[in-house]
Amino acid sequence: MPALLVPPLVPARPLRSRAFGLFFAARAASKLGETMLPVALSAGLLQYGMGASEVGLAMASTIATTAVFIIFGGVFSDRFNTLRLMVGSDAVRIVTQAVAALLFLTGHVVLWQICLIGAVNGIATGLFQPGVASTIPRVADDVQAANGTIRIGESLAMLAGPAVAGLLVAVADPAAVFAAHAATYAISTLCLALLRLPESPGSGEAAPGPKPPTTYWSDLAEGWREFRSRTWLWATIVIWMFFMITAWGPLVPLTSVELIGGHGAQTYGLISSALGLGTALGAVPAMRLRPDHPLRAGALSLLGTATFPAAVGAQLPVSALLVAAVLTGAGMGFWSVMWATSIQTRVPGPVLSRLHAYEVAGSVAMLPVGQALAGPAAGLFGARTVLLAGGVLTLLVVAALVSVPAIRGLKRA
Repeated sequence: MPALLVPPLVPARPLRSRAFGLFFAARAASKLGETMLPVALSAGLLQYGMGASEVGLAMASTIATTAVFIIFGGVFSDRFNTLRLMVGSDAVRIVTQAVAALLFLTGHVVLWQICLIGAVNGIATGLFQPGVASTIPRVADDVQAANGTIRIGESLAMLAGPAVAGLLVAVADPAAVFAAHAATYAISTLCLALLRLPESPGSGEAAPGPKPPTTYWSDLAEGWREFRSRTWLWATIVIWMFFMITAWGPLVPLTSVELIGGHGAQTYGLISSALGLGTALGAVPAMRLRPDHPLRAGALSLLGTATFPAAVGAQLPVSALLVAAVLTGAGMGFWSVMWATSIQTRVPGPVLSRLHAYEVAGSVAMLPVGQALAGPAAGLFGARTVLLAGGVLTLLVVAALVSVPAIRGLKRA
């Protein structure tokens, strides 16, 4: 009797599907615009006689409101239609950036208005971001490959964004960058509006059964209980907050001062591009490798992130700085895929957005703290000493991650 031929399993939602393609395009377009914004703000405000403090305040207005409202966004995303919330948030950001473009075009640039626009933009970002985590399992069956592919797209957008913004400032005006930024959100809005999602996201854990109607505050409390009940999740965030304050937060302001002062702005731009390239390179193997313990593997990849701050602090030649930047980006790229995949495959769909919101809020909130402390720390100990210490502290962060049994022992779902 001939053996039955069993066809290989084909994913119902492959990466080449229309749904994943639309979501990938939306994320790449958004990231392109986000990386253009710092150039537009810096060039635009400096053009009107403002300084580094005003530029920092304008940027902080967005980061602060994002950190606050992302928790609310997590509850809204779990309670209501995630896709509509994301489309609405993008629509708001089209308006904010169009208004900013109009202000710069007409020459009526007032700091409080720019900060208000940034704050509204941050609120919209906070409401948008939690939906990203719960959408990926709904557009692709292979969550890890999907995260890796999206990370590569975002990394390439990070390479292109500053270059495009710089070109627009040179040949036109900062207003053109804000207009282009609004256009990237328009592309994202269109892609998301055309997207069709299944009723509920997939998950590596069993989702709870039907529940009676709940209040907003009870949903918020439930999200916190779910977050607190997973040691691997909250322990990683606590360690990551320390990392943001002591090593990653001070990295950008201190390396920019050291590299621009020592090698020039062009070399700094080249090294920044190497960092983005490394992030993309780190995401490529993360698409294919399936370690039994993803967070352990991701933590070990972070060893590479110690090289860049240490290399800048040690005043190594430019060739060594480029290699260190690639290694640092690769470590972050690989870790981000392992981390995102672990959350999206091990957290029940009905609470995924809320847990993702707590996770992002914990990380984002500490980044500006680390940036703010960079200057005083450099004043006390010297910028190079702080950067060398950042490399050592990164090694301690890796050791802390692998020392927690719940983190290193978490198995692939």
